[in-house]
Amino acid sequence: MRVWYTAVLCVAFFAAGPVWSQERFSIFVGSNPESIDRMVAIAGLRDGDVVTDLGSGDGRIVISAVKSHPGVSGWGVDIDEKLVRESSAEAGKEGLSGRVRFFHQNAFDADLSQANVIFMWLWPELMYMLRTKILAEARPGTRVVTNMWDLGSWKPDATDDRPMPVHMWVVPAQVRGSWNWELTVGGVKRHYAAVLEQQFQQIEGVVRAGDRRGVFREMKLRGEDLSFALDITLDGSGMFRHTFNVKVRGDQMLGTVRIVPLKRDDEAGEAVTLPFQATRNPKSAYFAPTGLVKR
Repeated sequence: MRVWYTAVLCVAFFAAGPVWSQERFSIFVGSNPESIDRMVAIAGLRDGDVVTDLGSGDGRIVISAVKSHPGVSGWGVDIDEKLVRESSAEAGKEGLSGRVRFFHQNAFDADLSQANVIFMWLWPELMYMLRTKILAEARPGTRVVTNMWDLGSWKPDATDDRPMPVHMWVVPAQVRGSWNWELTVGGVKRHYAAVLEQQFQQIEGVVRAGDRRGVFREMKLRGEDLSFALDITLDGSGMFRHTFNVKVRGDQMLGTVRIVPLKRDDEAGEAVTLPFQATRNPKSAYFAPTGLVKR
């Protein structure tokens, strides 16, 4: 972990020199206790969490996180073998050997699939490169916590600005693509074909039902939890409001949809809640020819 004035001086030094090997991007300087406390706090640790630190240095962040919550375990990786030995020794002194482990490993080779919280405090360029690995390999809902620097265009879900920023992100599920589902509305089975676009946790989308198209509203994605709304006219039955609450599990969405008929004066009719399941597909009927829509 690094202090800000050391980081600024070293960045200037590296920028003036030749291209360095990747491990030279980040020189170890121990994090101060106040910063560690804030990083642990913003992570919102829960029973069963597994925390990791990519570039764990002397292990103080992982050790502090595990000490703060009896139901948490953790591990760290560092490219400096001496620091790994020191981290393991410190965990033993704290009586945490059964809950904390440290590995001599490149951060890019770490297995992130079982982590619930990922801590990082490395050079911004190195964290940016690790961002790609995290989004590809970490499970939706994994929290990512950094000190001082952000992760570029991926906007944090929470920030503690005092006195230097500490940021937290929630890894979003991958929802981009074409999704199909069926719902019986107004006594008729309807086929829906949606196309979703995604920029990190920001989601937009459009949908087609029969020959009618609509735009999703209020799309919110946090981890694997996705909610959104739709007002659309369905052929032969009028306009209906749909409110979706689902979990994204790979190429499926599972959850519920609340459907309410809307009258011309926008007065809502009787609502019905239905089970919901959608499947991601390589092609979408959204783009099929429409012809003239009957009015």
